[in-house]
Amino acid sequence: MIVCIAEKPSVARDIARILGATAQRDGYMEGNGYQVTWTFGHLCELKEPNDYLVNWRFWTLAALPMIPQRFGIKLIPDRGIEKQFETIAKLYAEADEIINCGDAGQEGELIQRWVMQLAKVKCPVKRLWISSMTDEAIKEGFANLKDQAQYESLYLAGLSRAVGDWLLGMNCTRLYTLMYRQQRGQVLSIGRVQTPTLALIVQRQKEIDHFKPEPYWVLSTIYRDTLFTAMSGKFLSEEEGKNAFSLIEGKPFVITDVKKKQGKEPPKQLYDLTSLQVDLNRKYGFSSQLSLNLIQGLYEKKLTTYPRVDTQYLSDDIYPKCPGILNGVSQYMVAGTKPYLAIIQNLAAMGKKLPKSKRVFDTSKVTDHHAIIPTGVVPSGLTDMEQKVYDLIARRFVAAFYPDCLFSTTTVNGEVDNVGFKASGKEILQPGWRDVYSKEEQTVYESPKADAEEKTLPTFNKGESGEHQPTLTQKMTIPPKHYTEASLLRAMETAGKLVDDEELSAAMKENGIGRPSSRAGIIETLFKRHYIRRERKNLVATPTGIQLIDTIHEKLLTSVELTGMWEKKLRDIEHHKYDAATFINELKEQVSRIVTDVLHDNSGRSIESGDTPSAPKPKGPSSAAGEKSKSASPKKRKSTAKKASVKEQVEAQRQAVPQEGAECPECHQGHIIKGKTAYGCSRWKEGCTFRVPFA
Repeated sequence: MIVCIAEKPSVARDIARILGATAQRDGYMEGNGYQVTWTFGHLCELKEPNDYLVNWRFWTLAALPMIPQRFGIKLIPDRGIEKQFETIAKLYAEADEIINCGDAGQEGELIQRWVMQLAKVKCPVKRLWISSMTDEAIKEGFANLKDQAQYESLYLAGLSRAVGDWLLGMNCTRLYTLMYRQQRGQVLSIGRVQTPTLALIVQRQKEIDHFKPEPYWVLSTIYRDTLFTAMSGKFLSEEEGKNAFSLIEGKPFVITDVKKKQGKEPPKQLYDLTSLQVDLNRKYGFSSQLSLNLIQGLYEKKLTTYPRVDTQYLSDDIYPKCPGILNGVSQYMVAGTKPYLAIIQNLAAMGKKLPKSKRVFDTSKVTDHHAIIPTGVVPSGLTDMEQKVYDLIARRFVAAFYPDCLFSTTTVNGEVDNVGFKASGKEILQPGWRDVYSKEEQTVYESPKADAEEKTLPTFNKGESGEHQPTLTQKMTIPPKHYTEASLLRAMETAGKLVDDEELSAAMKENGIGRPSSRAGIIETLFKRHYIRRERKNLVATPTGIQLIDTIHEKLLTSVELTGMWEKKLRDIEHHKYDAATFINELKEQVSRIVTDVLHDNSGRSIESGDTPSAPKPKGPSSAAGEKSKSASPKKRKSTAKKASVKEQVEAQRQAVPQEGAECPECHQGHIIKGKTAYGCSRWKEGCTFRVPFA
């Protein structure tokens, strides 16, 4: 018998249907020589401190550092999980072969490997590796099964990440809590990625708080209804500005040079997870966690490809499938119309064959999965938020095959009595890929200076002159902008470097902090710890968050660059370029050094109590470090307790912290959204009253 194991029941049902395993059993399905079972996300976790030594149960400085000789795993203590594991272990014991159908990524590999280790698997194991959940992709995957040994380095990278997060999170959270908390019960959470991310926000907050506006003066003039700005730049004193103004007042303005240059702008690259989260935050204000939930939902509905990716390219083998995908996208119906039909028909009219650009198709830049694109399955029954996400993905995919946008830039130089001035404009000659978007939709992709540059200038001739109206304008320097979730995601991706250009940021991904799939969870953790708060779209550090970063003197914990170097080592482990054991040993030494240094701090500093959690308990491989792990509990559990009424269940869910993007527990039609003061339902306009105020 061949046993297939998926990461969740819904995926297992799809696989079982395709394989012909239609007989329902307790915890699995069976038929046609297959048994198909499932986990509920993580069934296992790294052992907790007290599982190694009894003394480690207690939070004492004397117990630090806690460094197990050998790390072990255990089942997450939950009746539903224990029951499902017993089913899996029994199937594994009698299996001739196992097919690992877990999520095709680092964490998905770790989830299944731990279950197999705990079940003591001895039979051969194959790996199903697919990038979408369509029937076609699943069938193709089963026709091209891989040997699990090919993914050993992926597992080692995931294991190293989990162990590293445990070492740093468990030790440093206890260390800083015991050394610096102000009152009993207060917990100061430290995480390998969480803490440097908080440091980024705190640093920006301090720059803003300490900023002192300073005046400066700009000399400009209006000639033929066109604004020309002095090329000498800004003046730091009013006297300098007035002197320059006196030189040009009442004297003729002369055009000295007119330059026209044609350029082209290629289509934006396809989406990876971070760039999609960034655009959803910029355009709709979606939080990164809500975006991830929505994108994951579209993947599970077979409408888009695997979401947790960090590449913006497609492999060459996807090219033959693109016409079919475009055809499926064109048939999507919204409110009685097909929004993509016209732009796809226009694309078909441009040539018999789709263009194949190296900016889109480059197998060398695709590792585990390709960029996020539609699958070609025609959507139906999408919520408003899901439609917004699908629209971005679909239009980006269609635009990738459109021609470049052609434009003309005009630069006009003039002078008044040897004082130089300049005006510039931009004119779109052929919109190309911009035809895929409306003018409003294009603004999400523009730089802040785009509006000023995209203006058509009147015709100027070299040597012409005339009257003008000079002005000397006083302005004030402005502070740096607060991070938004969009700009913070970019900063995490580029290790804190301020990079707006997508291609440049892509080149810096190797040293980014956190995985694309974990960054949203890290930001949410900072909210839950009350280290940051949201003011409209801005992320603002709380006093507790600022004090925590001020207290941490160890650069290893707060430096984004150093954390980025750790992340690169983890990627190198995955790509056979670095040794996992060396990484763990280095981290053990670093944690020991941190403990020693902090224990020698006699300053008596303390951190004011925030509404921090009272008891940290890891639920998965990375929760000690503040990273959000995959769900560790089944959706349905049997319990000996009396079943609560629907009203009681709804009220209980009202009291729990809601998960953005999850189904509304009251109306079961809308999704949870985050407002200014409370969580609510996306169907509040339709009358749903679900509301949970922020704690």
